[in-house]
Amino acid sequence: MSPTAKILIIEDEKNIRSFIISVLETQGYQVVPAATGQEGLSLAASLCPDLILLDLGLPDMDGNEVIHRLREWSAVPLLVISARTEENDKVQALDLGADDYITKPFGNSELLARIRTALRHGSLRQADAAAVFGPYRCGGLIIDFAKRLVTRDGQEIHLTQNEFKIVELLARNAGRVLTYDRLIEHIWGPYSENDNTILRVNMANIRRKLEPNPAEPIYIFTEIGIGYRMAEEDAR
Repeated sequence: MSPTAKILIIEDEKNIRSFIISVLETQGYQVVPAATGQEGLSLAASLCPDLILLDLGLPDMDGNEVIHRLREWSAVPLLVISARTEENDKVQALDLGADDYITKPFGNSELLARIRTALRHGSLRQADAAAVFGPYRCGGLIIDFAKRLVTRDGQEIHLTQNEFKIVELLARNAGRVLTYDRLIEHIWGPYSENDNTILRVNMANIRRKLEPNPAEPIYIFTEIGIGYRMAEEDAR
């Protein structure tokens, strides 16, 4: 992704907003600031940014309301930047449609890395469907969605139907945290019991089959109390 991408920052604290703008402009990004949720929504509609950075503690509305209203009409990548550190806050933002969540304070390198990842996801969404859903490749692991075939270092790995559905959803969203609830609903339906046990059992079986060392996973990572994240694909 070229660093000429347009990034909308919705942040009411002037010092933080100025700091982020300075960091991003140094990298060549085009930055548009907004101090309220309503202003941010208006700019998102009129400017069509490539990425939105959103603080949850806004003066006119809660940031989660901004996510909810934005997702009614836009799939623009959205990275939450918030001082809220509770797991429930992170889960709620991710379930509403945020692509990622970073807590304050944060380092420049982490912020820029998260932005690059979000922008890559945005570019994939705009790409041809065949390119988007081509085989997932990462460190010897290949997931061919069309053939429903999983191999590692050339050796075929047998997954059950539900195991493959879990791996497929994670791989299609590589780099993003998917919450337990989203995975459970996707595999077992919206009316399934909100019990992580069955998901954890399936994940243990998946790791035993996929990971060279299940105790130190390199493909599927646990975000404790929130969900799971698939490793980014190899550069192509």
